[in-house]
Amino acid sequence: MNKMITQPADRQAEYRKLPAVDALLRLPAVALLAAEYGDAATTASVRAVLAAARAAIAAGADAPAADTWEERVQAHLTATDAPSLRPAINATGVILHTNLGRAPLSPAALAAVQAVATGYSSLEYDLAAGTRGSRHDHARQLLRDLTGAEDAMVVNNNAAAVYLALGALCQGRSVLISRSQIVEIGGGFRIPDVLRQSGAHLVEVGTTNRTHARDFAAAITAETAAILRVHSSNFKQVGFVTMPELDELAALARARGILLIDDLGSGTLIDTTAYGLAPEPMVQQSVAAGAHLITFSGDKLLGGPQAGLIVGQAELVERLRRHPMARALRVDKMTLAALEATLRSYRRARASDEIPVWQMLAAPAEAIAGRAARWQARLAEAGIDAQVQPGESAVGGGSLPGETLPTWLLAVAAAAPDAAAARLRNGPLPIVCRIQHGCLIFDPRTVLADQETPLLDTLVAEFGHTGE
Repeated sequence: MNKMITQPADRQAEYRKLPAVDALLRLPAVALLAAEYGDAATTASVRAVLAAARAAIAAGADAPAADTWEERVQAHLTATDAPSLRPAINATGVILHTNLGRAPLSPAALAAVQAVATGYSSLEYDLAAGTRGSRHDHARQLLRDLTGAEDAMVVNNNAAAVYLALGALCQGRSVLISRSQIVEIGGGFRIPDVLRQSGAHLVEVGTTNRTHARDFAAAITAETAAILRVHSSNFKQVGFVTMPELDELAALARARGILLIDDLGSGTLIDTTAYGLAPEPMVQQSVAAGAHLITFSGDKLLGGPQAGLIVGQAELVERLRRHPMARALRVDKMTLAALEATLRSYRRARASDEIPVWQMLAAPAEAIAGRAARWQARLAEAGIDAQVQPGESAVGGGSLPGETLPTWLLAVAAAAPDAAAARLRNGPLPIVCRIQHGCLIFDPRTVLADQETPLLDTLVAEFGHTGE
């Protein structure tokens, strides 16, 4: 027999202070909220606020004051109606921060997105002929011009590009890959899993640290469809390591009548050594070396929207374009608009001036030191002690692993740094920073120019008021 759970008399008295749902909905301020947010959402918020009050009373709290209900319902409605995907300030110094959306778009790319998103567009309409067109035509010529490839197409990310290439060209046959390149990319996705899902059969060659062209040659059989090279863009091997050059693999593939697919991961159209960084494989180099297909990302070192770019031999790209999975993996008009605008910056040789990722990579340490000093002066005016100190920025985003750029940081001491960082993350405009030696660390390199004022205003409000 179940025993009835009874509440102490003082708890029962607190419960009786709670208004009914209908009574709250009749309050003038709540009725106005219903007109703005809708009856269903407002009623749900009223019920949620009352449920929270009951839980608090059960834990020993008193019932809320009678004049606070409208405010509570308003706060709940505002919180539940807020978007989960929000703009944020990246003050971490990680340029391609995967969790913060990787590459920020250029003003030209944003304008292009707005232009096609707010009305109709020529997404699949040939304006010259007045007939149906193809979304695959957008960005196609730009990619040809910039990479030297015969043809190009765009899908929704680089993993999709690899999957489509393997599924369309290698299904039911074997694909050779070095053991050193059987990698896991972000989110727990692994190259062997992509291969299996595509219907191709994985054949490992070489060893973890050393693979030679002869290892690939010895593994080729009548069932071999391709050699797959996967650039280790999120880690690097050092020491006693060997991997054949791409032109060696291309020569072998041509001689044996199989394909060479080069998965560059991030991929770049610009020589990274010009920015004081290690060399990252350039797409143009892979085309020139003789790879049949090359895949790379749109939202990493390219500095554009999330996309998987495929360039290579025209006959092969056309087969991918006609494959049934191409429709499932296609991109929308906004992605194509942003990608075209980004690629046009490269064609004008203006990438380092117009694309935020390359602006950040190119920013000299002296200029960053000047920004940090201005930030320090602004905080000093509010009585906040902050220090400028040298540091390192990271490229991030599965690009140039271990590579850093010298920078200057703003360090703000906090009595409870974890709590202070949490408040910054949960503010109206979230700010994400680093914590080091009891200080909050802000790297100007990854803070966009139009974010500087809200960042400093928030820091003044946070540390000026709390006295931390």
